[in-house]
Amino acid sequence: MPVLFVGHGNPMNAIQDTVFGTVWDALGFRVPRPKAIHCVSAHWLTPGETRVSVTAQPKTIHDFSGFPLPLFDQQYPAPGAPGIARQVLDMVDARRIIADNEWGLDHGAWCVLGRLLPAADIPVFQLSLDYRLAPRNHYQMARQLKPLRKQGVLIMGSGNIVHNLRAMRSDAPPYDWAVAFDVKMAEFIDRGEDAAVVNFKNLGELANTAHPTWDHLLPLIYVLAQRDEADRVHFFNTGFDLASISMRSVILAGC
Repeated sequence: MPVLFVGHGNPMNAIQDTVFGTVWDALGFRVPRPKAIHCVSAHWLTPGETRVSVTAQPKTIHDFSGFPLPLFDQQYPAPGAPGIARQVLDMVDARRIIADNEWGLDHGAWCVLGRLLPAADIPVFQLSLDYRLAPRNHYQMARQLKPLRKQGVLIMGSGNIVHNLRAMRSDAPPYDWAVAFDVKMAEFIDRGEDAAVVNFKNLGELANTAHPTWDHLLPLIYVLAQRDEADRVHFFNTGFDLASISMRSVILAGC
């Protein structure tokens, strides 16, 4: 089963005919049908603990404001995967990991899945991000999820390689610093230098500007932790949105 990191960007990609959403449409026909989907989204942060969604029917969460009504009308009625989710509780050696019956599918999950797999007939469950953990601790925890891949579960991270909302601007090319960070991360990923991605803060001010907060980079770390020696790296949606959001996405798949 491949592993997928998707730059989700603007929630309107879920319903508008954007170049990024169109690629998601096409990708859905290429991804092997998984047993379930385990999504790590930048939009479920739980400081001090890690949560796993064990609900049988996750709700569609519209965790944003200021968007047109048609976006709030969107539903993604995929079933949950409580059995597999409870395996994760035993699989992961986190300082505190908890079963969660309240969370559903946030827009980091359903905005992408609604186009990637619109039938919503594959079980989906999410893992939260303990924002108090260092990136290296997230990587170590993510390595413990590798058995899921062998079971036919699609592990999907949803975030952005560059994500600076304060710097967004319309109808403008990407900033030089945004391109520089994006290219640097792509080089690390392509060369299999996962430790360099995990230690992205070593890039100093470039990293701080690309990620004033680093919640949107953490899902990439979870995906890279699943890498096998036989995997090849495939990039897609390598452009930018609003000058400061990299939409670069990654597939890790065997030859």
